[in-house]
Amino acid sequence: MGILNVTPDSFSDGGQFTSSQQATDFAIKMINEGADIIDIGGESSRPGAKPVPLDEELKRIKPVIKSIREQTDCLISIDTYKASVAEAAIDLGVDIINDITSLSYDQSMANLVSTRKVPIILMHMQGSPQNMQLNPSYNNLINDLIIFFKTKIEIANKAGILDNMIIIDPGIGFGKSVEDNFEIIRELKQIKAMGYPILLGPSRKSFIGEALNLPVKDRLEGTMASITVGIINGANIVRVHDVIETKRTVLILEKLLGED
Repeated sequence: MGILNVTPDSFSDGGQFTSSQQATDFAIKMINEGADIIDIGGESSRPGAKPVPLDEELKRIKPVIKSIREQTDCLISIDTYKASVAEAAIDLGVDIINDITSLSYDQSMANLVSTRKVPIILMHMQGSPQNMQLNPSYNNLINDLIIFFKTKIEIANKAGILDNMIIIDPGIGFGKSVEDNFEIIRELKQIKAMGYPILLGPSRKSFIGEALNLPVKDRLEGTMASITVGIINGANIVRVHDVIETKRTVLILEKLLGED
């Protein structure tokens, strides 16, 4: 899954695209490099990020989705927790909804996903982007995540969302300490045992930067190490900034695991 943030303030690539054409060109580049899904976001969810008004989010994402869909049939996901944004995106050809609030923010989202029969990514986040990194704490991290997902999946099922339309994301960097992030990747098999596809998003995140004492742009090796162990432990989709490097890493990993 290649990351395409059409935002001015995302932690790694904010402000990179000043026009829908630039964003589209980058999406096509990621597809040519091996991306199977393009994940489009119109609102930053980095720690401390402020919410974006609905109209502004729609203004950012609609022309980009339209332009990408005109040029490719690659899967597109929309990174939003607002049902009206998700609906507009589906109408333009988006295939997957990526909701960082796991259906919690907008009570209309579950019904929309059920009615339109699109896959939903349910992500774990402790708190909100505004406060999630202030003091994250857990009784038992992995067990807490499993309980969270069981609850959210039950809500999804009651809304008519089938199990085969649910993907879970443990939310690397979303209300997690540095060690929490390493533990999630290390113990991912326990979450995998729930039986749902897993999305993992460690790309360039601060737990790598703090462990290596490196800025955002120098976290490639840490990202690849995280992704490699994540896949070995059960991740099905990896959400990344560096597509071609990830593709090469995954191709060799699949050969080593006998899955090519």
